[in-house]
Amino acid sequence: MSTATLRTVLKTYPHTQALKRGALTDRDVTLDFVDVSPVHKAFAPMVRETAYDLCELAIVTALQAIAYGAPIVLLPAVVASRFQRGCIVGWTDRGILDPASLAGKRVAVRAYTQTTGMWVRAHLAEDAGLDLRQVEWITQDPAHVAEFQDPPYVSHAPKDQSLAEMLQRGEVDAAIFGNDLPTEPGFAPLIPDADARDHAWWRKHGFMPINHMVAASRAACDAHPEAMRAAYRLLKEAAAPLAAHDGQPVPYRFGFTALRDPVAYTIEACLRQDLLPRALTVDEVFAPAMELLGHDGA
Repeated sequence: MSTATLRTVLKTYPHTQALKRGALTDRDVTLDFVDVSPVHKAFAPMVRETAYDLCELAIVTALQAIAYGAPIVLLPAVVASRFQRGCIVGWTDRGILDPASLAGKRVAVRAYTQTTGMWVRAHLAEDAGLDLRQVEWITQDPAHVAEFQDPPYVSHAPKDQSLAEMLQRGEVDAAIFGNDLPTEPGFAPLIPDADARDHAWWRKHGFMPINHMVAASRAACDAHPEAMRAAYRLLKEAAAPLAAHDGQPVPYRFGFTALRDPVAYTIEACLRQDLLPRALTVDEVFAPAMELLGHDGA
């Protein structure tokens, strides 16, 4: 049997470098890496057109895609997690708002479905008791999943200005950023003890908030099951040398057992924010991958 080639999108992380530079290989699969930067630009093509065989995918996008019946298989593979409370910022010239006082205010975020935004909102509700539906969420991008429509408390702004500019001019009262978190003078976090709160949350729940997992095309899984199993083994093998030391959090996680509680928590957070059209169970989310991977995915 010839080796199958899988068209693959993965961002370069410490735990994916060995795969991307070809230091780790498997005779059952060839990973043909496609460079998409920033990586979130691959998400819509993946869930709308299954443009790739294997693709990094935001967990909110993945859950929405599953709920709407997109032909993807979510693997039990987390490749990006991070603490999120430091991602909501204000502008010091107007004073930094207390998170509990955001009801009735305007908060900008790239997209309502952005995973960082989902986690920040979940933390605001948990920490400050904020009614998220009482905030006007100002967005620029639509959902990656075409069928999803933003809830009525979400408004849209033109894309000819950045979130940082909107915040500086006072058009919004706070803004949530992803990897583009501004560091210039004048921007300051709304949650000054974000790092301490994040670590306390991690100690309580046992995982870092999940940003990105890995999804596969259902057609590619059906056509090349051995190659998909090999790709999953490679993902785990690439991360293994970077396993946690001294009980510190790490941004990756693998296996159905390890991900059951984190994914269940994420589903509930999405439901509370009107991000899903219906309730999902962890068994439903992982059923196709469990059939594909069997005990290898445990």
